[in-house]
Amino acid sequence: MPQYDYVYFGDNARAPYGIRSFDTIHKYTLECVQHLFDMGCKLVLLACNTASARALRTIQQHDLVRYSPQHRVLGVIRPTTELIGKITQTRQVGVFATSGTVNSGSYTLEIKKFFPDIRVFQEACPMWVPLIENNEFDGPGADYFVQKNVDTLLRQSGNIDTIILGCTHYPIMWDKIRKAVPANIQLLSQGDIVADSLADYLKRHPEVEQLCHHGAKQSFYTSESAEDFDAKAGIFFGKPVASKHFEL
Repeated sequence: MPQYDYVYFGDNARAPYGIRSFDTIHKYTLECVQHLFDMGCKLVLLACNTASARALRTIQQHDLVRYSPQHRVLGVIRPTTELIGKITQTRQVGVFATSGTVNSGSYTLEIKKFFPDIRVFQEACPMWVPLIENNEFDGPGADYFVQKNVDTLLRQSGNIDTIILGCTHYPIMWDKIRKAVPANIQLLSQGDIVADSLADYLKRHPEVEQLCHHGAKQSFYTSESAEDFDAKAGIFFGKPVASKHFEL
């Protein structure tokens, strides 16, 4: 959907969220959402599983109703859970995620809503995001922790046939994860799934789509050093990024 304007805001100064309490995650997420609203964004996507798991429902059901009823906030967990039943054959699914996402039980709860017969097995991977954020995702330390977490998850069940990468950082280590996971197990990355879901949402809600700007512009902001962010963000984005610093 290149026709739309996109404003990316990364709260890198306070990341990772995955190790923080529910109240802190909600507070930080709401501050970021409000910042994007102030910049003119009518629709905000929480491109973070932890924020989606721990803050989205409260923001949607309480904060928006009270402060910004004309705005919309979406997450990244539901699109994946809506599709998982069409993908798994054994009806046993694994999830790699941050501690915050795992402890929230969001994947288990959301999958059960759509597909009550599916069993969900989770594994918290607290070292994966720090490895990626510190540019160590391609080193031997990453190999060790990826293999350790894969082995721990698969010990929970020998019939898992699909594993969800439940963190938007994890695809950076796709090759290492793919190598550690048996070839007969399918890995799911959320990027394309969430993008397709967003496109469908805008078709179903033309009143929201009409509020989105169609200038094909991309702007990047970070609460951390712009120089430091740009070096890391370029890895994700696939080309150079020029961001601006914003103090929360």
